[in-house]
Amino acid sequence: MKELVFLLEELSAQAMLEGLLPKLLPQDINPRFIPFEGKQDLEKQLAKKIKGYNNRYASFIILRDQDSHPDCIALKTRYVELCNEAGRPDALVRLACRELESYYLADLAAVEKGLNLHGLVKKQGREKYRNPDNLGSPSEELKRLTRGRYQKLSGSRAIGPHLDLENRRSASFRNLIDAIRRMVTQLSAYQPE
Repeated sequence: MKELVFLLEELSAQAMLEGLLPKLLPQDINPRFIPFEGKQDLEKQLAKKIKGYNNRYASFIILRDQDSHPDCIALKTRYVELCNEAGRPDALVRLACRELESYYLADLAAVEKGLNLHGLVKKQGREKYRNPDNLGSPSEELKRLTRGRYQKLSGSRAIGPHLDLENRRSASFRNLIDAIRRMVTQLSAYQPE
C-alpha cells in the first residue's frame, strides 16, 4: 500500500491537510497522519517513528511551525539530520513561516469561504497579506482579522478544503505543495510487489 505519511506538530495541521489533500493525492496513495503534542514531542519521537514505520512504500513529510526560532535553515537542518538518523534521507521537511496561519492569510478567499465571512478578499492587496510569511504572529493576526471566528483546529478544518493550490503569496505554503507533488510523483513510480 502506497502511503504519504505526515508527521505533524499538532492536530490543526492534520485538519488543514485533510481538507487539502483530496485535491492532490491520487486514489492509490493513502494519506496517514501522525500528530504530536507540540514541537518538543515531534523532535523527540521523530526518528523513532520513522525508523519503526513498517511500510516500504511509504514516504514522509515532516511539517512544523518555525514560530520564534530565529534560523529556519538551522531548524530544518536539525530535522533533516533526524530523518537521516532514522534511515530515511528521502523524507522532506517543511516549515511554516512563522505559523500555519500564514498559509491562510495568504489566501483570504479561502478564509472567507471556510469561515463564512465577507469582505476579507479585498484586503488581500495590503502589504502584510501579500507576503504573510513575514508576519511575527500570523495566528494572532488571523484571529484579529476574523474578529475571533478563527480557532486553530476548527478554523483549519474549515479553511483547508478551500485553499488554492496555486497560491504563491506564501513561499512556505508553495514549498509544502511542491513537496507533496514531488512525493506523489515518487510514490506513483513504485510498483508494489
